[in-house]
This record gives sequence, C-alpha cells and structure tokens, in this order.
Amino acid sequence: AELLERKEVDPRVAAEVLDRLEAAGVIDDTAYAARLARTRFAEKGAARRVIAEELRRKGLGEQDVTAALEQISSDDEDTAALALARKKLSTTRHLPWEVRRRRTAAVLGRKGYSREVTMRAIAEALAAILTDPRARTRAAQSARQASGLLPGSEDLSAQLRQAVLAQH
Repeated sequence: AELLERKEVDPRVAAEVLDRLEAAGVIDDTAYAARLARTRFAEKGAARRVIAEELRRKGLGEQDVTAALEQISSDDEDTAALALARKKLSTTRHLPWEVRRRRTAAVLGRKGYSREVTMRAIAEALAAILTDPRARTRAAQSARQASGLLPGSEDLSAQLRQAVLAQH
C-alpha cells in the first residue's frame, strides 16, 4: 500500500486491488514472512535479530515478524552459530588463535548472533578442536611457531604449549 501511495496511485483503487489480491490468496504476508525467515536461517545462517530487521525493513507487521521468528528456536540458533564457528575456525587454521577467534566472532556478529551466543559457539568449537588429538598437535605446533617469531620467547613458547594442552 505504501509503495502504491508513493507511486501516486489513488488510495481507494490501491486498497481495492490489494484487498482482492489478499482475498484470492495471492498476497499473504504471514506466509511470506515465514518463508523468508526459514530461507535466511537455513541458507545464510542469519540469526533471528537480523531476520527480524529484514522483515521490518520490507514493511511486514510486528505480528507477522513474531510468527515467522517463532519457528526458529534458541537451540536452532545455537546449533547454527556452532556450525558457523566450526567452519570459520577450520578455514583459518593457518592463522594465530587470536586472529581466528576475532574473525569468527566478526562473522557471527555480522550474522546477528549475540555476544553470548558467539562466545559460547567459539568455546564449544575450540573444545571440539582440542579434543581431536591431531588438532591438538597442530595447535601446539602453531603456538610453538608463533612464539618463535618473538625474540626471547622461549618461556612464552612453553606457556603457549601448556595452555593449548591444558585445554584438553
């Protein structure tokens, strides 16, 4: 209706046309919102907050937004955040840990996940990495290599190796 109003369509004509389309089932904001929410969550890993913002930007009512978001539970969101964290951590394994953590947090933040969900997902993904013996060995080697880049870092190297192995 707002778009038609901006296009200077007679408000009475616009209302009549929209009413007919809605009655015929061609326009269904609730179904559209639900479909868009499912798609954004499943295909892009977007969090409920980002999905809600998009639905509101598209002019959908609060009732439609709320109904659409009800199909995504907190557990679903936690699972998606963990999957995204694992993926990002695995693609950045050649980088120092702090860079990996920062980049993973940035990805999850852009997807709309809260700081709490982000930190929990990173911690769980790291725990999974550290329980894998091969990953633990690679992490210890990375710590040894990273500390070797600093002059006088022999103590630091030992501390980093201990910290990595202690996480197990």
